Amino acid sequence: MVGLPGTGLHHYGKVLVIAPHPDDEVLGCGGTMARMAEEGLDVQVAVVTTGRPPAFSEESVAQVQAEMRRAHAHLGVSQAHMLGLPAAALDTLPAAEINAAIGQLVREVRPDTLFLPFLGDIHQDHQLTFLGAMVAARPRDRRVPSRVLCYETLSETNWYAAPMTPAFVPNVHIDIASTLTRKLEAFAMFESQVKAFPDERSLTTIESLARLRGSSVFAEAAEAFMLVRAIER
Repeated sequence: MVGLPGTGLHHYGKVLVIAPHPDDEVLGCGGTMARMAEEGLDVQVAVVTTGRPPAFSEESVAQVQAEMRRAHAHLGVSQAHMLGLPAAALDTLPAAEINAAIGQLVREVRPDTLFLPFLGDIHQDHQLTFLGAMVAARPRDRRVPSRVLCYETLSETNWYAAPMTPAFVPNVHIDIASTLTRKLEAFAMFESQVKAFPDERSLTTIESLARLRGSSVFAEAAEAFMLVRAIER
């Protein structure tokens, strides 16, 4: 599925990208966020977890959050919401606590479109973020998001055990030829997270995936998503 020529992305409305950790949103849909912001959409990000000592030092957490703020400014993100749940430890919390934190934010922001991590990612924080967001997106009234899509996260989406676990099979491609450079620049701002090729978190791999996803729909670069739900009103 690709947009019709010249139609733009305005039909996505207000956008909320939910990321388990800082940088997942840039890996998964940084080019899309930049393009949507360029086209005048309100693009917000929710980061579900924050590192806590002793697993994460206060200095490293502060560094990553500073990197995130620079990357978000570069992409045109209007607001970042930090939910503050424990990083790499969502599985230690009751599901109701995760659901409540995400649900409250979704009710406050009232996005038209949600972008979520993929259920089949290897990291449990990603899986539980997806599940909590899907609880928040239950269609119980007309205020719920009209569109829910999952993005792919390099170093998470390809490292589980497909086909024994869910496989990422995209059916939505968004052309990011005009914003790929900005996505790469934004991820480069995460100096603590960038790796050297052939690590999946290298700039070479990020660009290569965008070129591959683009080429599959005859575009110079694209980001790919799985459409979970679309409600046409």
